[in-house]
Order: sequence, then structure tokens, then C-alpha cells
Amino acid sequence: MKLPAALLFLSGFLAYGALGADIPAGTHVLLRMVSSVSTRTAQAGDQVYLQTASPVAGSGQILVPVGTYVQGTVLESKRSGRVKGRAQIALHLDTLTFASGKVYKIEPHVDSVASDQIGQKVVDNEGTVKQAGTKMQDAGRIAILAGSGAAIGGFTDRGWTGAGIGAGIGGAVGAATTLLTRGKEIDLRQGTTLDVIFDRPLTIQ
Repeated sequence: MKLPAALLFLSGFLAYGALGADIPAGTHVLLRMVSSVSTRTAQAGDQVYLQTASPVAGSGQILVPVGTYVQGTVLESKRSGRVKGRAQIALHLDTLTFASGKVYKIEPHVDSVASDQIGQKVVDNEGTVKQAGTKMQDAGRIAILAGSGAAIGGFTDRGWTGAGIGAGIGGAVGAATTLLTRGKEIDLRQGTTLDVIFDRPLTIQ
């Protein structure tokens, strides 16, 4: 006896659903920060919350819709130093939670960060985000203060000697200010997008 076409389709659909579909290894997914995290305050073990900003499709269907929740953990957070050492933060993405309440364990790594903060980039395969150095900014700050000191010294002494002394004082103040000022911190603010890559397949059922 032949089964009706609709019944055959339904049985095939149910069988497909039971087997599930894979998100292949190497798949890129765009995530958007729901919470904010900063190296000023973050500590290892802190939780971070994100949502998918792009859908994940496979086998002719949407496997992960936009807005699916992702939870992660701060593995490491390091503040920028006053003399040396740049800020860096490492995130581990732990779970993918669907609107139905179904939760999947995941382990993708962060590949890149799109932020309004300049100089933040991923530096290794572990997804560590590091802040760029500030040598040029520091040199500019010292030069500005040295120039201001020279102008004040020249005006006061009305000569090159005063200008030279003023420049020296201004440069010293600039150097001291630079040494006492921390470098730029990493701020992954709400709305920041992260491009992550699945390192191994994930079966969605």
C-alpha cells in the first residue's frame, strides 16, 4: 500500500529532525554584546552575555536565529600598565540558549572585534583581545608640554635661555605625566560585535 505524499514528507521531516543538522567547523557567527565588559573592572570568572547578530543557516533551514543568547566567561583580564604593559582580555564562550529553552555547550573562538574603540584587536587563536600601544600619543603629550614650557620660559625670560629651560621643565612634566597615566583600557561596550568561529561541528536538534 502506498503512503500519501504528505505522510511521506512528514515522516521524512521527523526523521531529519531527529537526526538534527550540523553547524560545520569553520562557520563564522556574528555576536553582539548585551552586557559591557572592561579591563578596568573585569575579573576572571565574570559572566558576559551576547546575542547572535546574524542567523546561522544549514541544510536549507535556519539553525540559529538572530537574537539567540550566548553566555561566556572572562578567562583573563589585565589592566593597562603605567609604564609598560597593554590591556588585554580573553573570553570563553560557553553556551548557546534558544528561545525554547534548549541549551547547547559551545567552544568557538573570537576571531575579530568591531568596536568604536580604536586599537582593539584579537592577537591569537585563543581569542585574546589586546589594546594597541600608545607610544605615539605619549610622545605627542611630552612634545606639547615641552613646547608649552618653552613658550612660557621664553616669554618670562625674553630669550632663548628661558625658552630652553622652559622646554626642559615642560618635557620633564610631560614625561612624568606619561609615567603616572595608565594606557588605554579595553572596553567591549554593549552593542560591540564579535566575529566568532566554530572550531568543531555543533549538532542542532
